[in-house]
Amino acid sequence: MIEEIALSRGHEIACIIDIDNPQDFDSPAFRSADVAIEFTTPTAAYGNFLRAFAAGVKVVSGSTGWKKDHEADVQRLCTEEGHTLFWASNFSLGVAIFRAVNRYLAGLMNRFAEYDVSVEETHHVHKLDAPSGTAITLAEDIVDRLDRKTGWKLGLVHRPDGTVEGSADVAPEAVRIDAVRRDEVPGIHTITYDSPEDRIAITHDAHSRRGFALGAVLAAEYTATHRGLLTMDDLFNF
Repeated sequence: MIEEIALSRGHEIACIIDIDNPQDFDSPAFRSADVAIEFTTPTAAYGNFLRAFAAGVKVVSGSTGWKKDHEADVQRLCTEEGHTLFWASNFSLGVAIFRAVNRYLAGLMNRFAEYDVSVEETHHVHKLDAPSGTAITLAEDIVDRLDRKTGWKLGLVHRPDGTVEGSADVAPEAVRIDAVRRDEVPGIHTITYDSPEDRIAITHDAHSRRGFALGAVLAAEYTATHRGLLTMDDLFNF
């Protein structure tokens, strides 16, 4: 889908690398690329960044799960060694707007301690990580704006076979994130503020993965003319 959209916007695909041809990172074709778009796994992403940087190629990545072990080194590579990474947990324009709404709502709710906040994400059964990177980003945005929250914690995980793991009981200072794995759902994220009197909820529901692919190509277009550690906040200044 990324390839289809890139071609439709007048770009050339210089190289496609998957698990069967990692040696092509060292090829002239790959080195000729302006930007590499990287969507892989938590264990592969960091190594892919290093190989792309070694080839002098900028990277746009939507891979999640690598930051825990490698975030500091990637920041150093981009701020001190001149490499470029555009990273986002979600490339959808709708999610970028949703994040802006989430940040604004959290700022409003900082005054109203009677509301507790939680996040629920639902994705297809093939998704390996839980919670989703987007849910973590949303929770971190809330923590930044709610004085009563200091972090997030995974709560309930609803598996495709109907079993439920984890617990809904988390510390009051944590934003609980529940995860649901169901069917072929591209991605649903809901932020809920609940009080004894009422409930406020906002939801982003992706109809397909095409919006993510388009966002990745838009990010690549931006990255081609910019440097450093870039995010969706640079691309869409909401």
